[in-house]
Amino acid sequence: MAQAATFRWDERARLFAGDIEIERPKTGQDQPFKQIACEPTAAALSDIGAALSGNCGFCVSERPLPPDLETDSDHFLTLTGGSSGQPKIVRRSQVSWVSSFEVNAVQFDFTKEDSIAVFGKLSHSLALYGVLEALHLGLNAFALDGLGPRTQRAVLAHHGISVLYATPTQLRLLAHSQGEELPDVRLILCGGGDLNPSTRAAAKTLCPNAALHVFYGAAETSFITLADANTPDGCVGQTYPGVVLRVLDKKGVPTTGVGDVWVQSPYLFKGYMANDPADTRWKDGFVTVGEMGEIDADGNLWIKGRKTRMITIADQNVFPEDIETLISTNPQFGTCAVIPVPDKTRGHRLVAVLQGGQNAEIAHAIRDFCHEKLGGLMTPHKVLFHPSLPLLGSGKIDLVNLSDWVEGQL
Repeated sequence: MAQAATFRWDERARLFAGDIEIERPKTGQDQPFKQIACEPTAAALSDIGAALSGNCGFCVSERPLPPDLETDSDHFLTLTGGSSGQPKIVRRSQVSWVSSFEVNAVQFDFTKEDSIAVFGKLSHSLALYGVLEALHLGLNAFALDGLGPRTQRAVLAHHGISVLYATPTQLRLLAHSQGEELPDVRLILCGGGDLNPSTRAAAKTLCPNAALHVFYGAAETSFITLADANTPDGCVGQTYPGVVLRVLDKKGVPTTGVGDVWVQSPYLFKGYMANDPADTRWKDGFVTVGEMGEIDADGNLWIKGRKTRMITIADQNVFPEDIETLISTNPQFGTCAVIPVPDKTRGHRLVAVLQGGQNAEIAHAIRDFCHEKLGGLMTPHKVLFHPSLPLLGSGKIDLVNLSDWVEGQL
């Protein structure tokens, strides 16, 4: 049977915002491009259903988009995380996701008895993907954004939901909430951050019958690798079906060591709507988004990180350099380094370090300034003062030395 080139709402599928069922839209004429606000969730789901019924392109966002934004009816737009600034608007063909829906249906043995739940805002690729996959394959879809973890857990139990798409933080919150076990969950697909052993164990206790797969990818690439119970710790797994990987050194030559990770697959994006980032490059049908890693002899991919010092807080990408620049370019604060420290719940916390004596007034001003400019996620949890910031021979701050010092202060 020929593969559908666009999203559909299969007649067998039902759609829910929590316990509230969303009415299936009447089939209408083709519509123009739809901009969809991600909140409230029920309204967003209704608009997504209308976009599918009307055979139009769309974008779900949590912030206003350019009024003239549009794309072809067989494409759609999604957004990158944007933790280091304005999110990039990614243009995709609908078939780039439909292709992986069909793969997942076989890979994970989806049947008409399955139902899928997602937990985040529908502006996030993971949540939107889970809803669209369910509708396309004829499965019931439950969007649980806006509900507390205890209520989410109750909805999962009441409806006997069998498949979860979740980030590590969402899994942690769900597992640590009060409620009964979820024996009906047979599959957890986790993405968007590192899944630590304690969260993995908590998820197993919560969902004792669930197979847990962690996937690695990006808004631009969709699935790249899948990891399961047999994957070595610290590794993101082996290639997802249909994906070809290359690791190239600085000269663009394949290497068995650490290099730039390049991806070729049917699931790649078409491009950005504006302002292509320098780290994203195309070559011979392969794309890299600036990740570095290596592939071992067993075909496992080990990601070392972005070329920058990107970290993850509550499953969102954060670049310490952005915060350093914001603080350091403000004349009342001066030179600053931002050091990430581990946090069991959020992944990391940020510590800003300035040179000089302790100054509670400046520390408070820095936190207020960052919160206003960057929001709570990127605001340093603590501000410390170092009598003389350690420097490398180049004159740059010695971050390794400073990280050791910060650890001794906390």
